[in-house]
Amino acid sequence: MKRKKMKNFELLLSHSGIPLFYLKVGLGFLFSFLITYFSVPTIIKISRRKNLMDEPGLRSSHLRKIPNLGGIAIFYSIGICSSIFAYELFDLYKFLFASLIILLYIGVMDDIVVMRAYKKLVAQIIVSSLIVIGSDIRIRSLFGIFGIYELTYFVSVLFSIITFIVLINAFNLIDGIDGLAGGYSVICSALFGISYYRLGEYNYPLVVFSMIIIGAVLAFLYYNLSNYRTNKIFMGDTGSMLLGFLLAFTSICFIDIFIDKALPNVPRYHLQSAPVVAVAILILPIVDTLNVIIVRLINGKSPFDADKNHIHHKLLRLNLTHRRSSFYIIVYYLFIVTLAYYLRHINVNLLLVIILFTGFLGAYLPDFIYNTRNLKSNN
Repeated sequence: MKRKKMKNFELLLSHSGIPLFYLKVGLGFLFSFLITYFSVPTIIKISRRKNLMDEPGLRSSHLRKIPNLGGIAIFYSIGICSSIFAYELFDLYKFLFASLIILLYIGVMDDIVVMRAYKKLVAQIIVSSLIVIGSDIRIRSLFGIFGIYELTYFVSVLFSIITFIVLINAFNLIDGIDGLAGGYSVICSALFGISYYRLGEYNYPLVVFSMIIIGAVLAFLYYNLSNYRTNKIFMGDTGSMLLGFLLAFTSICFIDIFIDKALPNVPRYHLQSAPVVAVAILILPIVDTLNVIIVRLINGKSPFDADKNHIHHKLLRLNLTHRRSSFYIIVYYLFIVTLAYYLRHINVNLLLVIILFTGFLGAYLPDFIYNTRNLKSNN
């Protein structure tokens, strides 16, 4: 019955004379943007009335209390629009929506009462296991990285669950200044969406899904980058964990396209460097997380200790605004994606080294500029 209703909905859309896919892309983006745009003011009003605000702390880059439940609007928009315009994904991946619901609950709880780290980790393990085991979204091969090709089922499941958890938390870590996490998620979704589009109509639901994410986040950014105190909002852990999960999901789906599964009616593609291209697209959260862990270990601190060694903190130390810092970071890491694209046919291990080296170079470039300035001022 449900499938019949969706077919009727598709027939209704197709009568416009515009190809159904492009209608879904356009309407998915438009409604996603509008739902978030009109939801955020209500969330801001309730947050202020109930004092559900992010308090400035030692690691904070803001000086006043700001509502931090913007992730609810992003979830609300993505949940509605993807169920309508990219419903095929929920047929293919049975546990996708359940995973999003769990992340919403955990994120809101953490934004309101601050959950213990181990409770969040348990929830992330459950969510990652649901999508990896239940929906079979996993990394099946490393395409020759370190000489490793096809992974056994157990190793594939374990590695994929760890990848989900790492990316969820890594994306959470880059959400430290206005526009960075949101802007970066828009760029990543656009890059994956373009890739899915180029890889054929079998992947069109993922294209629509990517556009829905872009629409929701762009509307959020309108408020996140606002100069008016009464309009400003953060996405909070709800938004950052949700977007981190979705980008991990889309990146693993991207890699999976190039696995020869010999499915009927599905075109075969092969790109030896597919995992490295995915790493390049997600290079900012990966490098930023590795960088802070390395710095903390060198300084004899726990990898879980909070500090201001993130890339965005380094740019703020150069007296850049939040907007400029976000812009420079995104432009630099877009350069890395471009580099990966033009070098995608070279040896996969060499490409990985180049991408990681360039990524870490960007992480330490602000330190070099800061130290150079200090030396000049001291002389």
